[in-house]
Amino acid sequence: MKENNNWISTKEESTEPVRLNKFISHNSNFSRREADKLIEEGKVKVNGKVISNLATKVLPSDKVQIGKQNVKHEKDKLITAIVYNKPKGEIVSKNDPQGRKTIFDSLGKKYKHFLPVGRLDYASEGLLLLTDSVEALNALVHSNLERVYKIKVNGEISKQVEDAMQNGLELEDASLGAHKNSKIKEMTFKPFLAYDIQRNESNFSRIKVVINEGKNRELRRFFGHFGLDVLDLKRLEFGGVSLNNLPTGKSRFLTRDEYRNLRHFLNEDDRSSK
Repeated sequence: MKENNNWISTKEESTEPVRLNKFISHNSNFSRREADKLIEEGKVKVNGKVISNLATKVLPSDKVQIGKQNVKHEKDKLITAIVYNKPKGEIVSKNDPQGRKTIFDSLGKKYKHFLPVGRLDYASEGLLLLTDSVEALNALVHSNLERVYKIKVNGEISKQVEDAMQNGLELEDASLGAHKNSKIKEMTFKPFLAYDIQRNESNFSRIKVVINEGKNRELRRFFGHFGLDVLDLKRLEFGGVSLNNLPTGKSRFLTRDEYRNLRHFLNEDDRSSK
């Protein structure tokens, strides 16, 4: 399969059996969890037989059906991914009931079928990956790939905050910094992979952090616990993909090296889940 800067083939054709839920998620719009539910509900057939065992494995040559719909195996599945430098004041959604501007208003119709990898809230900015592949989306969202952020908070980063960054933090109530409608209360924060305090003053501080989770408003909740409001939050990198000099509000395809790394990551994820 020919490779260019816009497209990649995620994996070579395999004759090894794979889990049925993975086969469905790789070749449809269903996630693995959704595929498991379909199997449990008796809606999935393999070679004409209803399957109820979630551990069932299939080959590319097997006939898989959901209801009466065939799940077609794509031998050379192509993935497109882009980087968008999201500005503040845009919603990461297809549409917004409140009529606020969404990222797709800026990206345009040709990317309307793309899926955002995770979220950046309305007041946050920076690197947002989008892809047309459900497989890539699921793998990236649930990965432990590094995320790099630049943050400004309205106070001093104390030793207590540093200890929590170094050792992790468990909160029964992590509602400070959360969206007002969020139902998530308890939260566990892993130790940060790295951090660099670039300014530390009583009026405001700047810090660069590296984490490998993507929980709901994780950083706003973390600093909120210590009475620090996040004034600015910008994501600079995700899984080795960087903004570099991409202007705010603009998008680009991944570079050839970034696509190569993505393909390697997806292939590794593919093997580890067999």
